[in-house]
Amino acid sequence: MEALRPLPRTLLRDRAYTAIRDAIVTGEIEPGAVVRDAEFAERLGLSRAPVREAFARLVDEGLLESKPQSYTRVTPVVAADVRDAAAVVGAMHELATRAAVPRLQDADLAGMRTANDRFAAAVRAGDVDEALRADDELHDVLVRASGNRAAAATVARYTPLIRRLERRRFGEGGSCRSAGLHERLIEACAAGDTEAAVRVTADIWNTLAELADDDTTD
Repeated sequence: MEALRPLPRTLLRDRAYTAIRDAIVTGEIEPGAVVRDAEFAERLGLSRAPVREAFARLVDEGLLESKPQSYTRVTPVVAADVRDAAAVVGAMHELATRAAVPRLQDADLAGMRTANDRFAAAVRAGDVDEALRADDELHDVLVRASGNRAAAATVARYTPLIRRLERRRFGEGGSCRSAGLHERLIEACAAGDTEAAVRVTADIWNTLAELADDDTTD
């Protein structure tokens, strides 16, 4: 009966947070949409308390905005915010890459190659969801190997702001980042060339800043 134990409150809060965040990032809940704790509690099968806690966290992370006693709604996609987030996330990935390269094992490199194969196949198929999942998995190998929990937390916090713009641009006919950049990153990692890996990582995340620069929403 172990599986039937009540879930800890923190897990309910995290469950609500993840579900609502993902719906915002994918556009299921559109920018400007008003969100209500009672409605989401019913949809998620939770009480209102963990949903309120999730709302508070999403406000702090910039995906929701709230006016007390008035509304809580999804924030618009603002290019300047995406540029700021991309700069921070990129810096954390560079930091993680520098620490990770000397620690990588064969299994880590194999995981990166598998993720990039999935990424490339998803790009060819026009499957944005799978492409971004594979992209996250590839870079997460380096973040985990770095052992830097602060960098991991910062990446997790600000990446959703970037993904919103990526998804919108891809839906408008844009393209995913090149699998070729990933290949260069993997090659540098396999060779133990930390500086080259950091340079490629910077190139990858600079493309996201350029994506925001090209956007007209400010």
